[in-house]
Amino acid sequence: MALEKMEIFAYTDDQYSTQTSSCTVDINPSTYTHKHKVNYNNQAPQGAANTTLKFKSISPETVSFDIHFDGTGVIEGITDTVSEQIKTFKEVCFTYNGEIHEPNYLILSWGELVFKCKLTSFDVNYTLFKQDGSPLRAKTSVSYEQALDVKTISKEASDESPDLTHKVEIRQGDTLPNICFKIYGDCRYYMEVARFNKITNFRQLEPGSILFLPPLK
Repeated sequence: MALEKMEIFAYTDDQYSTQTSSCTVDINPSTYTHKHKVNYNNQAPQGAANTTLKFKSISPETVSFDIHFDGTGVIEGITDTVSEQIKTFKEVCFTYNGEIHEPNYLILSWGELVFKCKLTSFDVNYTLFKQDGSPLRAKTSVSYEQALDVKTISKEASDESPDLTHKVEIRQGDTLPNICFKIYGDCRYYMEVARFNKITNFRQLEPGSILFLPPLK
């Protein structure tokens, strides 16, 4: 079986429909890190001994790894100098694209990894040189952050977001503060919800009636 090399494809749009260029990583990374992060609001009220974690958001995924560039001639198939290899990589991943007024959208493709993203950091460490100072080897540490279009993000987002208007059917035993806590994570919005729904007595909710909870300002 032939060795599969990592490929990086560049696109001009977040729908990844118009490819503009690509490059091949001649020396595959030995490892890569695929990071996932969930953010919580853990601020405790003044005077409280502790607090519970409340979900805030999910950060975009990130992928990071090292790429080695070699210009010594010992690796078969690599004829470009280290400087030329890095220039090609930068033109695909890093350089400002005047057509879209930002760097390219990218897809990393290697084995099971297919990652839609943008390059966020690119550090080069030159490790071997010719007598004239020209680099013969370099290691680059790169990081990419997930970049999805609005439609894809909307599909992945939960419809329980407090930034949306919610329609709730009142059930036996429901209270307005408890409903606000479920939707907003904070029961203190019950008076605002009561005013929005023209409820004069929030303690007497009629089961089966419909309650609208507006987006938070």
